[in-house]
Amino acid sequence: MTHEQSDQDRVESRAHLLPEEAAVGSDDPQAQAEAILAESDLREADQGAAPDTVLEHRTSEQTVPPIEPPD
Repeated sequence: MTHEQSDQDRVESRAHLLPEEAAVGSDDPQAQAEAILAESDLREADQGAAPDTVLEHRTSEQTVPPIEPPD
């Protein structure tokens, strides 16, 4: 299977509307699937492309103030 065939298989698979999508309808499920997958591929390649989905990697020492012992 070539890369192009693989992409076409992904589009065809995603073109089947989800229940939420079917409820509102779609003028062009194929184009919708292509757009969704293209955006998904961009976010996967550049995880900073969607700022609200950036996962920060911090240790607990960086997020929680240390508890100071009583005097």
